[in-house]
Order: sequence, then structure tokens, then C-alpha cells
Amino acid sequence: MEIQKPLYPMRINKYLALKGHSTRRGADELIEKGQVFINGKQAVLGDKVSESDLVKVSFRGKQKPYMYIAYNKPRGIVTHSAQKGEKEIKNVFALKDVYPIGRLDKDSHGLIILTNDGRITERLLGPKYFHEKEYIVTTKNDLRSNFKEKMEAGVQIEAEKTAPCKVQILDERKFKVILTEGKKHQIRRMCSALFQEVDDLKRIRIMNIKLDSLSEGAHRNIEGEELKKFLGDLGMN
Repeated sequence: MEIQKPLYPMRINKYLALKGHSTRRGADELIEKGQVFINGKQAVLGDKVSESDLVKVSFRGKQKPYMYIAYNKPRGIVTHSAQKGEKEIKNVFALKDVYPIGRLDKDSHGLIILTNDGRITERLLGPKYFHEKEYIVTTKNDLRSNFKEKMEAGVQIEAEKTAPCKVQILDERKFKVILTEGKKHQIRRMCSALFQEVDDLKRIRIMNIKLDSLSEGAHRNIEGEELKKFLGDLGMN
């Protein structure tokens, strides 16, 4: 699959994330500290850069090596922006300086990738990219006879229709689904539109990264050939 080039001009924080300097939030902090320069001029929040612009970041201290981690998120843990009384990954995960890429609903569980490599975010989640994510879903009621056909064709959710997907029926109330997009609460909303209520939702794969036997709440490093393929498929090798 051909990786599309980033569109310029783009905001400086997005540019820094794509180049792996930090997350977008981290980029804003670098800008506020006066550590970012565009064509020799100190950048300010909201600046945009073209492809020909020279961007320099003046880091204080040595830049930390990139880390890529597969984490089996338990139910009840929030990926981002926890509200009062909720637990967030950053509060329960042992390692610091990494952040989750994308989201996994509070009531869902399974694989999520944690990293300090800001380049990954857009390449993995951007709407112009189509990377597979695989889930096992259990419903509260028996699957309808035409569920697989309807689901695979794409489901109308309010004003938009989801992209075609792949479905494998496992039993009367369980199926696997492979998506190449990531709309908010997508699988739950698709099921609801087809008169099926989700009882359990578990993500087991993101591209070539598999959950396999990783225990709930545990994590492992993504490295070696697995990491090489992952980054290569994102166009980063």
C-alpha cells in the first residue's frame, strides 16, 4: 500500500509529532519554552510550516530512545482524559514517558500500543491510512442470520456509512471483525444499528502486533522483526 505524503502547510505541533520530536501536546510545551525555531525564528503556538521550511528543536539534555510497547488494557481503565473517579492508563501503567496511540473504550479491553514516538500517531490513525485492527466481540443476543452480510457491507450510522469490513462468525453470540477505520465507539454503534447489543469487546491485533497470550494488565516490548515490519508498514523505515 502506498503511503500518502503529509499535506503542507501544517501546524508546527503536528509537524514535530510527525518527525518524532514529541506528541502534539509535548510539541506545544517545547514551543512555549522557546525551544522550536522555524527558519531561524522562534516559533509560536499556531505557526504553520511548509515542506521547504527549516525547523530546528533545541532539546535540553539527551533525547530519549524510542519505546514501543504492547499493553493488554483491562476493562474499566480509561485511555485518555479520565473524569473524576476514573482510572487512566498513565496512572496505572508502570512505565513513564510513553502514551497510548488511539483509544479503547473504558468498557472494552485488549491491545493498545504505547510509545514515545510521535511520528506514529498520524500514520496509524489518520483517516487517509487504512491499517487493520482486529477484535473479538460477544453480543448479549443471538446474531441474526444476515448479520455477517450486513456488517461486512458497511453500516449506516447517523449521517455516515462505515467502510466495508471482514467478519467471521465464531458462534451464536460471538464474532471476529477486522476494521480499517476507527470511528468513535464504531463496533458498538454498528452492532446497535443491526439490533445487536455488545456484551464484551476485545481488541486482539493492530496491524502485525498481536495480543496473543499477553495477560490482562501486562505489557511487552515490541522489538526485532516485529517492530521492523510495524514501522515499515507505516512507511517509517
